[in-house]
Amino acid sequence: MRRRTRAISFWCGYGEVLALVVAFIATLGSLYLSEIVGFVPCKLCWYQRILMYPITLIVLVGILKNEKHLPAYILPFSIIGIGVSTYHYLIQLGLYGQPAGCVVGIPCNVRYVNYFGFVTIPLLALIAFIAITVIALAVRWACDKSNELEAVDVA
Repeated sequence: MRRRTRAISFWCGYGEVLALVVAFIATLGSLYLSEIVGFVPCKLCWYQRILMYPITLIVLVGILKNEKHLPAYILPFSIIGIGVSTYHYLIQLGLYGQPAGCVVGIPCNVRYVNYFGFVTIPLLALIAFIAITVIALAVRWACDKSNELEAVDVA
């Protein structure tokens, strides 16, 4: 029971900060790759950015305002981001053909980064979206449990 209480305390206290760190690193990483390294984002990369960048701001504002419903605000962005990143990664693996929108400009199957033969930019984005989703769900669970425990203690 003590471990569970510590887990609840950790996720309720620090989970949002952890989500902010993940989103901030993903945002800085994408800006670094495009603005400093010079990689031009494809259309699906732009969609992933459109979903990741607001998470950073929403979590930051939610932390500053002590918003108790913060996971509900970021989960739609992160879950849709999982879908877009997965689709993009599958295109890069050759499991799906290029959509018509990816033919114009930078093709979506271009691998600017290819560590270990499989780690690409869409996979990194997918990992970040999954991490943010798991953290948001853990925070939601922990804070709900914390509220339940407080209600029992009061009664």
